[in-house]
Amino acid sequence: MNPERIFEAFPAPSYRGTQEQALRDIRDAFAAGNDVVLVRAPTGSGKSLLARAVAGCARRVDEAEPSDATGAYYTTPQVSQLDDVAADDLLADLNVIRGKSNYTCILPDERETPVNQAPCVRERGYDCSVKHRCPYFSDRAIASNRDIAAMTLAYFMQTAGSEVFRKRDVVVVDEAHGLAEWAEMYATIQLGPRTVPFWDDLRVPEVDGLERAVQYAENVAQICTRRKDDLLAQESLSAAEVRTRDRLQELIGELEWFVSDYRDPQSPTTWLVDQSEPSSARAASRDEDDDPAGGPLTIKPMSPEKYLQHTVWDRGNTFALLSATILNKDAFCRQVGLDPTNVALVDVEHTFPVENRPLYDVTQGKMTYDQRSETTPKIARTIVRLMQHHPDEKGLIHAHSYSIQERLAELLADFGVGDRVRTHDRDGRDAALEEWKASDGSDVFLSVKMEEALDLKGDLCRWQVLCKAPFLNTGDSRVAHRLEDGQWAWYYRTTLRTVIQACGRVVRAPDDYGATYLADSSLLDCFERARTDMPDWFAVQVDRMSQPELPAFDPSAAITGDSGGTRGGGGDRAGSTRSNRTRSRSRRSGPSSSSSPLADVWDTDG
Repeated sequence: MNPERIFEAFPAPSYRGTQEQALRDIRDAFAAGNDVVLVRAPTGSGKSLLARAVAGCARRVDEAEPSDATGAYYTTPQVSQLDDVAADDLLADLNVIRGKSNYTCILPDERETPVNQAPCVRERGYDCSVKHRCPYFSDRAIASNRDIAAMTLAYFMQTAGSEVFRKRDVVVVDEAHGLAEWAEMYATIQLGPRTVPFWDDLRVPEVDGLERAVQYAENVAQICTRRKDDLLAQESLSAAEVRTRDRLQELIGELEWFVSDYRDPQSPTTWLVDQSEPSSARAASRDEDDDPAGGPLTIKPMSPEKYLQHTVWDRGNTFALLSATILNKDAFCRQVGLDPTNVALVDVEHTFPVENRPLYDVTQGKMTYDQRSETTPKIARTIVRLMQHHPDEKGLIHAHSYSIQERLAELLADFGVGDRVRTHDRDGRDAALEEWKASDGSDVFLSVKMEEALDLKGDLCRWQVLCKAPFLNTGDSRVAHRLEDGQWAWYYRTTLRTVIQACGRVVRAPDDYGATYLADSSLLDCFERARTDMPDWFAVQVDRMSQPELPAFDPSAAITGDSGGTRGGGGDRAGSTRSNRTRSRSRRSGPSSSSSPLADVWDTDG
């Protein structure tokens, strides 16, 4: 790459905030010989524009030898982020390619058929007369031949080893903070009725260790191969058979990777196997002489450095990884298999006034599993008071789990404010979110897992509540394994990362403003425990945290808008009257060293 090109490659007509200094620092980091540069850039710093500038430094075809890698990849784990890139005129030369299922066939009788189920994949030897106009193959051809190809991280990893998307000179990963977790998720193997097409035909034993899991994986892979070959032998397939064939091929690849990695003495990957109880029908159908019946299996990798090496690090010469929440450079490098000595960290300053992004302490107790039933009603009452405090402003409630969401919705309905509350389920979350964003008025949205990839600028949302510290589920075997190994710093750092991401949902520009209310006292404990990994700009927010003066509990006022008090804290943009509505508080000291961290965070419902 040529780092000196970074300024001419910047796509905007002018710089905003600290972008010019950020480009200078990134250029110098690459010029110093670093193969990887981590760019810690907070919300509003224009990460996508910085990413485009870095991609523009890639070696060009006219500068390269035939064997040299040229061009760049832009990738992000978040579909919404890729959508934003595709819609941004300043990033028009990032040529976006998505998976086949995102495109529809253009043949006259197949207009509603996804390309991954079109005749070209259903019929052996099918010669498509319009393949040159097929939206998927057209986008793929353009992306593979242009300087910058843009795709989701899932598609990027799936195309590892592809003849179409070969190694490039520069790879830019946006929203890279969860790279290790995403890799673990992609490399996880689920064997159960929803993921194995012939599950009901399988004899599933009790798997009592990794060796037994490997043997069983080999057996299932062989069955998958036979069934796939039977389908491939047919002249044509139905759409359902195509889905089965493709899933079988995926399973074969997943299982063979697991077996190969497990048997590689040089692999750093640690594998864990979880097995659920068998269904009552399967257990009842077992003959007395059969081995004990087992249930669905989940085979999980930890720190899958080898997987990332193949799917990411082998795909480029130099890398820029951008995020607001890469909190600890050395820890991040260890997780993703990078040598910290070849990695530089560039910090981009936050340009949003701290008074426009206040944190408020409205804690009502702990939301741990054993204290939740007592704390949740108190939080529900606090939400009502916040609805009174923000009578004509939309609010977002981060419920963390569907069980908490359901309980809060019940309580708020019982209090008589249900008409101002919206919820969503697992299947309709995106549609419900868009309806709420498009709505007028001041409805409150009870959300689950919306701490990231959500742009609520301006009046889309002026206040939000974190109902529960977003600790990872200690019932997950990977989490439990790390905690048994004493990795509490990782645990609290991961929680802090999610909190910081959540705080950025409602303040999206220097002149935007929005309040974040903390309802779970475990959040304050997390701030203390993860203080050394806290970015300076967020530490300032934490140090300024105060307790708001809320109106007395009156559900009718939450609906009518007659709060009887001063307007909401987020609505005071300049902060000139905020001191009249809040009283300062000192940060609480963390739990004593003799307390058990697990007692503070134990959670098993995700």
